[in-house]
Amino acid sequence: MSTKTYDAIVIGGGHNGLAAAATLARKGKSVCVIERNETCGGMARNAAFTNGSLAAQIAHLLYNLNPKVAKELGIGSAKAPLQTKELPTVSLQEDGNHVVIRGTSASLSTGAAHPEAAAFDALISRLTRFAALLGQMSTKSPPALEGGLMDLATLGELAGLAKLGFDLKRMGKKEMREFLRVILSNVYDLILDDLEDSPLAGAMAADAVRGAYAGPRSPGTVFSLMYRLGQGGGAQLPMGGMGAVSNAFEAAARAAGVEILTGKGVARVLIEGDRAAGVELDDGGSLQARAVLSNAGPNATMMLAGPEHYDVEAVRRMRNQRCKGTAAKVNLLLKSAPQCTGLNADLTAGRILIAPSATYVERAFNPAKYGELPKDPVIELVIPSLTDASIVKDGQHVLSAVVSFVPYGLEGGWDEAAQQRDQALTLATLEKYAPGISDLVMEQQVMSPADIEAKTGAPGGHWHHAEMGIDQILTVRPANGTAHYRFGPEGYYLCGAGAHPGGDVTGVAGRNRAFQLLKDGVL
Repeated sequence: MSTKTYDAIVIGGGHNGLAAAATLARKGKSVCVIERNETCGGMARNAAFTNGSLAAQIAHLLYNLNPKVAKELGIGSAKAPLQTKELPTVSLQEDGNHVVIRGTSASLSTGAAHPEAAAFDALISRLTRFAALLGQMSTKSPPALEGGLMDLATLGELAGLAKLGFDLKRMGKKEMREFLRVILSNVYDLILDDLEDSPLAGAMAADAVRGAYAGPRSPGTVFSLMYRLGQGGGAQLPMGGMGAVSNAFEAAARAAGVEILTGKGVARVLIEGDRAAGVELDDGGSLQARAVLSNAGPNATMMLAGPEHYDVEAVRRMRNQRCKGTAAKVNLLLKSAPQCTGLNADLTAGRILIAPSATYVERAFNPAKYGELPKDPVIELVIPSLTDASIVKDGQHVLSAVVSFVPYGLEGGWDEAAQQRDQALTLATLEKYAPGISDLVMEQQVMSPADIEAKTGAPGGHWHHAEMGIDQILTVRPANGTAHYRFGPEGYYLCGAGAHPGGDVTGVAGRNRAFQLLKDGVL
């Protein structure tokens, strides 16, 4: 029975857990990360086909890696190497009249100018400015405002909010009014106020709701689009797959002195005198610590400590948090590269969207409300082997697809037959744009939201551990009274995507939690 003591134990070796551990270790603290799988990574890891070719198991692109986190931890340095390539976005249409998006620029796949290029530039540039404004809050703990107006901590939180208000006012009356008008509205109306309902509008609508239990007409989806635009909205393809991102975070943690234990699960968090004191492992061993941090979902984190350590209202809120996953993952090993109608080789290597219109995206969401698969799903796909040949063998190729609006609570449940239906649906949709692709498939991997939950512990298979709606962000993420990363017993903290600021591979939730713990004087 181990009795080794650390300053902090981190449960879960996802990127946020590793970011939290590395941040604490860089401050001179002894830290141990415990990961139940044989490798770290969470949703940012690779999976192998039988011939050794690699595919991103779940997440396949890097959107919002926070530059502050990357700089602090040395992500991309010699100690934690990471190389990425920015991809253009190609929004497909069955007639071959595809749209190419690079930053705020839109054109046709033929190279001709897009008739709505100016309107798109103005709209996306405005939303990116708004996103940068909100981004000021991402690297700070959410305001708790618990100590009264004379408390220094409360005054500091108010100063952050005051700066946000001041910067908003500095944008001018017109922009400030527009920000306040759209922040709670639905993205469908916003987009179609300025653009025709075409693949350009479809691309924006799809980005606003990817992974969410929401359609473009759902309130608050403008905010979720702004979140996606937090670092400009560019899609980065990691060389070596998403596993390379986790490897970089792991290398940064190890370089800082973090001890990482893999293949070990945590049975429960040890609580002594209403204070976190360590963990008990699945094998019966135990580790002691002055603080425990959990990278698991909010409800799972509460259950590890025991609901008896929380008041009734907190337990109710954790158990009723909205976290229905709606994104499945399909990986295909192909004999050769598919030929997409109307796309040259360079564009085929980009980030490809099947979302021909905002209306198409809304209709794709409707069946999920009833536990059904969509007839025409929204798909985001990449063929990373066209950019990084090192991940495949013998000239083969890998196609990685995120299939949206595949419900966690599928009618009849998830079994092998349901997975086969999901795979068939994906291939039938791809055939419309890349005829003959089904004949190229050598092997496939399918993960439903239920599989994602079982593999990673993400509640409901939700990629963000909880919906990113207005009612589940900032001071109410994960719930009132638990939004300051402190989670029930003293010294117990939530550091995963279920905490502020939310999901994507940003590293911010873990980094923020580490600084909050130090600020609280727990260590």
